[in-house]
This record gives sequence, structure tokens and C-alpha cells, in this order.
Amino acid sequence: MSASRPCHVLGVSAFYHDSAAALVRDGRILAAVQEERFSRVKFDASFPAKSIDYCLAEAGIGVRDLDAVVFYEDTDLKFDRIVRTYSEFYPKSAGVFCRAMAEWLSEKLFWKSRAQDLLGYSGPMACVRHHLSHAASAFYPSGFDQAAILVVDGVGEWASTSIGRASEGRVSLGREIRYPHSLGILYSAFTQFCGFKINSGEYKLMGLAPYGEPVFRERILAEMVDLKDDGSYRLNLEYFDFHTGLTTIGPKFERFFGVPARRPEAAMDPIYADIAASIQAVFNEIIVRLARTAREISGSDRLCYAGGVALNCVANGRVALAKMFKDIWVQPASGDAGGALGAALYHYYNALRPGARPAESQASYFLGPGFSDQEIKEVLEAHDIACEHVPDEAALMDRTARMLAEEKVVGWFQGRMEYGPRALGARSILGDPRSPDMQRRMNLSIKYREGFRPFAPAVPAERCKDYFDLDFDSPYMLFVGRVAEARLKDVDEQGLSGLERLGLARSEIPAVTHVDGSARVQTVHRSTNPRFHALLTRFHELTGCPVLVNTSFNVRGEPIVCTPRDAVRCFLATDMDALVIGPFIVDRGQVDLVAAGDVFAEPELVRLGPGEG
Repeated sequence: MSASRPCHVLGVSAFYHDSAAALVRDGRILAAVQEERFSRVKFDASFPAKSIDYCLAEAGIGVRDLDAVVFYEDTDLKFDRIVRTYSEFYPKSAGVFCRAMAEWLSEKLFWKSRAQDLLGYSGPMACVRHHLSHAASAFYPSGFDQAAILVVDGVGEWASTSIGRASEGRVSLGREIRYPHSLGILYSAFTQFCGFKINSGEYKLMGLAPYGEPVFRERILAEMVDLKDDGSYRLNLEYFDFHTGLTTIGPKFERFFGVPARRPEAAMDPIYADIAASIQAVFNEIIVRLARTAREISGSDRLCYAGGVALNCVANGRVALAKMFKDIWVQPASGDAGGALGAALYHYYNALRPGARPAESQASYFLGPGFSDQEIKEVLEAHDIACEHVPDEAALMDRTARMLAEEKVVGWFQGRMEYGPRALGARSILGDPRSPDMQRRMNLSIKYREGFRPFAPAVPAERCKDYFDLDFDSPYMLFVGRVAEARLKDVDEQGLSGLERLGLARSEIPAVTHVDGSARVQTVHRSTNPRFHALLTRFHELTGCPVLVNTSFNVRGEPIVCTPRDAVRCFLATDMDALVIGPFIVDRGQVDLVAAGDVFAEPELVRLGPGEG
């Protein structure tokens, strides 16, 4: 490898959930995307061939220009863990063992040959341990010279929780908690018990928690989880079945609360909100203790945090409020998708360019596909979608802001797509947060999801403190903070419990104010997302409010839209009032649905039943 030419490293995650690819050139991130965005299969676990094609095309290179292809975990070590675990619990684990062996022996163990065959690649290949991939994904883009490292997820090879430090361009993990003791799996068990789907319903459990009281917290800590002062923990495996069977919870878990596991289609009894509140309280406490230990071990006042558990923005907010750290950087794609990025970065800085100074912070996470105005126009014309072309930027912002001020729901498709699970103003559905009915309408008529789920506010970073008690930046929607006291309203909840508390206007911006007065805030910067910042600014000028509802441009059961065609299909399948796609405005009232019908030639969006999203 010549030091005079650019060095390209391709990172890959695959075969569990949320497969992805990421491409790094000389330590800088060029492109990163999840496979689900192309396949339209939510949490697609297949080998990310389409994502790799995109990354190479975005960089303008071919397979022969790659210096390495790197996988996000050590497959041999993970296979060893699976064999050892299921052997230990045999014959009870016989069924799941047979299924796991079929998957591993047909595909997972042979990722290298699969990549070589699909890509026509014969160059260097490597694996990076799962938690090192997560750690690298958080540290190298953070811009920090040194930092404490915290990684928490379900499980990698053996580790489920890791603590370490990073400095001088090197990442090391020195302390870990091993499978089967896992905070991620613990939270997933409660997700399943409350009637939601594991690996997608954890957000719902987090959203449900404020409707209940943590009445089971002490019992969980006394009987189910042994928690130490330093944040280390052990699960009482008598309550679980993930290590022996095809489900996460065991019979003893179901008896623990005196009620059966909630069926996905069942009504939400208030006790399930109490259960959600209880595990969230336990979860918060464990994360804060782990973060404190990371601070003590590393000696650093900066924290880099990743792993699927890092997407729990409630716990992240508790860590921030504890003020242990001067700065906290959470990887926006903290789940397995982010492992692809971390694997590429780790290999570059530790194997190919050891001692190299990390590139400056990755301020923008718009790393997916973008489309030209001409490409958008061709899609609209091909499907006879009536639209108005508004090439003047100020006029486009004014028209969109006025529609929002009229309480219209707007699909917003601009620039390159976000990397990770959050919509950050490139593939978003927007609404007026001042409307008392907006949360209900967007949940039930636009997103087709549970009415209790909260929406996030987007606000210009310089206006954040006017509406939220947040003294730290939150550009990736990964921290929960309180709505400012001056914006809150007195609410009479006497005699109400559980979801009966839903729908009360608790602040001047009720559509983004959760039942406990909190909000999952996105701070928007002019430097990294100028068009979205301009829209927020214009909405503020028109209404006196600088905040917008920002939720992902998709419906339940579908990935976030990627292409203009995806956006048009999603728009037509919902009750959105308008679509602003590049410089074009599509008004629902002006669309001939019959003429546009061929946009549904692909499988239609599926509206799932309760709990299936």
C-alpha cells in the first residue's frame, strides 16, 4: 500500500440485525448506510451488498481501490460462545442450538468467502471484536483527544458491557461484563413482556415508562438483578430463557409481576406502564453507575458511548445531568449498523495507519444517498405527481413554514440521508408542536403506531434554552431533557392513571412534551444542516415558536425512506398534507391518485397491528 495514494477501508456489519456498510478514506468517513434503506426490509440482516455498492459509488472508487474489508465482530470467537453456551444447557437448548448451527454453518462463519464472491474482491480482510468496533465508532468521530469509553449492548462475542479509555489515537477496553449477564437483554426481556417486539420495541417501552410508577424497582434489584456500586451486575438466570430457548423470558419471569405477558394486540393495562417505569428506573441507575466507573478508571472528563443500549436517550439524559463529564459523545448509529463504521475506523487507525492523528469530529451524519433536483423531477413526472417547482430557497422555506403554521403535516426530503435510526432533518415528517391534536394525529393517521409514543422537537441550537432545560448539545436526538418551566402548564391529573394521562396539553408545545414534562431534543446547527435550520428560523419568524415536531419519514414496519420514489409512496400511503422534496412542493389536494397509482407497483406499505412495528 503506497502512502502517497488514499487509503480506503470498507466496514461491514451483517447477519444479526441492521446490516450496514461504511467507507473511510484516510480516516475520514465518506459514506455509511443500512441495508434496510435499499431492500425496504426493516432491520435487514442480510449481507449489505447494496450498501457496499452505494459506498463505493459515493466515493467514486471500485473494489480494487479498497485497502481492506473489515467485519464488525470476531466470528470465530462468537461461534465459540454460542457452541459453549448451548452445550452447557443441553438438552434444554437443543432446539435453538440446531437453528443456530444451521445459520452459522450456512453463512455466518463464512463471511469472507461471501464478501469475496459478491464483490469480486481478493484483497486483505480482517475482523475487529464487536465492542472494539462500537468503541471506535464513538471515539474516532468524536473529535476528542482522549476519552472514557463505555459500550453496552445485548452481546458481542462474549462481552455485553465494556469500559475502557482512548488516547493518542488508540482505543483499549480493560473491563467487561460477559454473557449471559447483559443489560441489553434484560431490557429486551421487559420489552417482550410488555407486548413489544425485541430489537424494535425498546423505544416503545421507553416511551411507555413515564405513564407508570417504578413500583417494582426494589423487587427487581432484590431478586432479578444483583447490582454493585460500580455498576457491575449479574442477572438471576432463573427468570430468563434466552440462553436455552427461543424466547427471552422464562415462566418465573411471568409469575414475578402477577400478570401474564401482554399480548401485542391486548389493551394496555396500567400495570404494564408500572413495569416499564420500574425497569427504566433500574436501567438508569445501572448506566449512571457504569458511567461513573468509566470516569474513575479512565481519569477522563469526556465520555464516548456506543452499543445498542446507548440509544436509550432517557438514561443518556441522566448521565448528562449527573455532570460527571465535561463532554459526552454518543454514536448516532449506536446499534449494529454503527459497528460497520467502527470496524473500518479501528482497522485504519490501528492496523494501517497506527499513530495517525484522528480526523476532526464528524459533525454531519448525513452519510447516505442524496439525489439531484433532476432525479427528483424525473420520479415525480414518471408517476404523474403534480407539483410546484420553487427554486428560490427563501421562498421554499417560507411556503413550507406557512403550511406547518397552518397545522399541516409535511413530508420533508432533502439532501443526503441520515446514518442511524434517527431522522435529523433529511428524511423527516414535520408538524406544528403547538397543536394539541398533532401527537394523536401523527401517531394514528400518519405513522400508524401507538398513540402514547412521544415525538421529538427540533430546535435551532441557539434557541434551545428558550424552550428546554438542556445545558448540553443534542444534535443527534440522543438525550432527553425537561421542557423549560416557563413553557409548562398546570395540568389536573386527579383520578387519572396510565394511558388515561395521554392527550393533556402540558406545555406551549404539547405535541413534543411527554407525560412527565420531558422531550427528546434535537438541536439543529446552521453549519451542519443549513436548510433545516433555515426552515426552523422561518417558522419562528412566522409563529414566535422556533420548534417543530420531527419524526422519521416512514410508517410503522417500514424503514426510513431513502429514494424519491420511497418518499412519494410513503406520502401517498398516509394522510400527510404535503411533500417538500428537494425544491418541489407536492400538495395532496392536487395529486391525481389514480394517475399516480403505478408508484405502488412494488409491494405496498404494510400497516401492522399493535405491537408488531
